[in-house]
Order: sequence, then C-alpha cells, then structure tokens
Amino acid sequence: MAKYSKKAGDKVEEAMHEKKKGTLKTGSGKKVTSKKQAVAIGLSEARKEGAKVPKKKS
Repeated sequence: MAKYSKKAGDKVEEAMHEKKKGTLKTGSGKKVTSKKQAVAIGLSEARKEGAKVPKKKS
C-alpha cells in the first residue's frame, strides 16, 4: 500500500520546481535553499489539504 497519495506527490513536485526557480519561501519569508526543506514544505501543504501523508516524526 502506498504511503503517500498522488496529491502529496504533486505538492512536493510543485515545491521542488519553486525551489529551483528561487521563488519558494519559508514561513518567515526566507528563501529555501535545501531539497529537504522543499520536500517538507510540499508535504506540509499536502497535509493541510487533507492528502494521505504519514504523521510528522517528533
């Protein structure tokens, strides 16, 4: 069974494209520079929209 939904994958892909363009920003307005940060932002947005994403590890 898939861990992540198609919608979650699309959100991460979108965030990665924004990172490459240099338009992806963090919550505080700073430019995102790492791939890990872009993936985290994409998953966070997908979670907010109700997509199937595993819970955050604490």
